[in-house]
Amino acid sequence: MSLPAKNPKAIIGVSLKMYFGYQRSVDYCRDVAAIALAHPAVQSGEIELFVLPTLPVLPEAARILGPARAATGAQDIFWEDEGAYTGEVGGKTVAELGGRYAEVGHAERRRIFGEDDRIIGLKTAAAYRNGLTPVLCVGELASGSPEEAIARCTAEINAALNRAQSLGPAGRTIVAYEPQWAIGAPAPATPEYISAVITGLDAHLRTLPGQENSRVIYGGSAGPGLITQLDTAVAGLFLGRFAHDPQALKKILDETAARLAATEVPV
Repeated sequence: MSLPAKNPKAIIGVSLKMYFGYQRSVDYCRDVAAIALAHPAVQSGEIELFVLPTLPVLPEAARILGPARAATGAQDIFWEDEGAYTGEVGGKTVAELGGRYAEVGHAERRRIFGEDDRIIGLKTAAAYRNGLTPVLCVGELASGSPEEAIARCTAEINAALNRAQSLGPAGRTIVAYEPQWAIGAPAPATPEYISAVITGLDAHLRTLPGQENSRVIYGGSAGPGLITQLDTAVAGLFLGRFAHDPQALKKILDETAARLAATEVPV
């Protein structure tokens, strides 16, 4: 089973949320694996690629994606590894099933399930503890200035990582900047806005203990064409419905590889 490259130059992730059933998810992973296996930038490790399906698909997704140098993980984990927590799944189990990532703090988890900074910090700690890379989602509620967004998101990053580090050693983190007002919208935030916010978040993240290799990617109605318009501080994209078509994902991988070839991206 493949592991992410140690120092990838770009990161492309996909969360399928609860849109696909079991068989469609498996078929999607097969299509993605075929694309990844034929893609030079994925095979070289320059692009780190992962897919987060619904949990029952995880073992099969790991089996399919691993040989193609792609990876998989969970859209959520519980903050404890085992115990009397009916219906929950811990990071230990996710890792045993072949997961390499754990998404934490998504806007829908915050809004629908009432998850706050304390819970998100505990889940981040659980990811580190079990050798999973947390995909930590942050984002402001309403559209405003980049400075306001940076302030809100750095506070969310600090709250999660400070609590996680109080419970054990930290590890590499992928921060997914997803302005909540852009999730599910017809179009993402403007490239200028995204670039300004992520430049600030990237600079902040790199100053934190143990986060030297951590990066910031953008999510929130991201799709083909966007990565070519963003500053190189933006390490990649966290995709949703615009990647449901595997060919759209292939286009995004091609665009990302072309950007890497044209610019020197910090690692």
